[in-house]
Amino acid sequence: MRGVHPGRMLLTFPGVLYLLVPVAVALGLSGATDTVVFIFSALAIIPAAKLMSDATEHLATHSGPAVAGLINVTLGNAPELIIAIFALSAGLHEVVKAAVVGSIIGNALLVLGAAMLVGGRTRPRLTFSATAAQAQTGLLLVTVTALALPAADQLLRGGELPSAAATRLTFSPSIQHMSLIVSVILIATYLAGLLFSLRTHRNLFADALPDPHAWSYRRSLLAIVVGAALVAILSHFLVDTVVDASHTLGLSEFFIGAFVVAVVGNASEHYASIAAAARDDMDLGLTMAVGSASQIGLVLAPLLVIGSFVIGPAPMALVFNGWEVVALLAAAVITATLTSDGESTWLEGIELLAVYILLGVFFYFA
Repeated sequence: MRGVHPGRMLLTFPGVLYLLVPVAVALGLSGATDTVVFIFSALAIIPAAKLMSDATEHLATHSGPAVAGLINVTLGNAPELIIAIFALSAGLHEVVKAAVVGSIIGNALLVLGAAMLVGGRTRPRLTFSATAAQAQTGLLLVTVTALALPAADQLLRGGELPSAAATRLTFSPSIQHMSLIVSVILIATYLAGLLFSLRTHRNLFADALPDPHAWSYRRSLLAIVVGAALVAILSHFLVDTVVDASHTLGLSEFFIGAFVVAVVGNASEHYASIAAAARDDMDLGLTMAVGSASQIGLVLAPLLVIGSFVIGPAPMALVFNGWEVVALLAAAVITATLTSDGESTWLEGIELLAVYILLGVFFYFA
């Protein structure tokens, strides 16, 4: 929404969703039913997260590429991190892990698929750097492999995996420590990927053009603080009501974490990636979609594991249930396959969306 007057922004979608923020806060403070509070809080998080995302982009325009990259690493997934911290403090580990999986498959399948479909409606094919795509999907494959290994270890040791019914299992100290080691390795891998894209091979990746309408440092920082405060308040309402709301709506906490919490936390990034593809900038659209999916697994998930040792009733182990492992592997493999040639068509977008919908159906009935 750069260059758009604040008054006009409220009259546009998704700007109109800003009006939901005071409504959600009022409902949360007035003692409305858990289901109503949950629904309005989930919707209101979308504009609050978008405010943080916009402010982060504006702040990054004032910096060089290296500093901009660090800003995006630090703040890019802040809304999802805030939501997850509240869930961790409530001991909802399976909701947190489902949200991590949902964010990864949402970016790799839903967002990239929608970007290919929208961008390919009026063009025979969209082109992008095959080398950059392979670098991004390579990180994604490493990510899902690392996230799947603790589950495989748990099974090979004769242990039990969490179920889709959000079973709360107690894992052995060895699994918890292994999760901590995996988290450190993932963060180190992401830093290497950051060095690749911002320093040694930066010419392969799309750079944002300078924006003459960029917000000032003060305005950007103020917007980030306000957005973070709103996300924190709304996340508190969301997490407090998720259990009762899931029963009322007939949805499992597993499904809500993967397909509700994950989508609302990433909504602004979804919008930006699809918009980039619509203006024939598929390099940027793919980088935002697949790069964000990798960032969730390489940075957000490890930070949550490390943070769980000081937040919440017990450390969180990186042991996903069977459906989550299948979803992660499927998303990484099909994304790498369809982007390997540096071209995309609207049909490939349909294929990615079909896989996402299929996973949603099976997650719902799991």
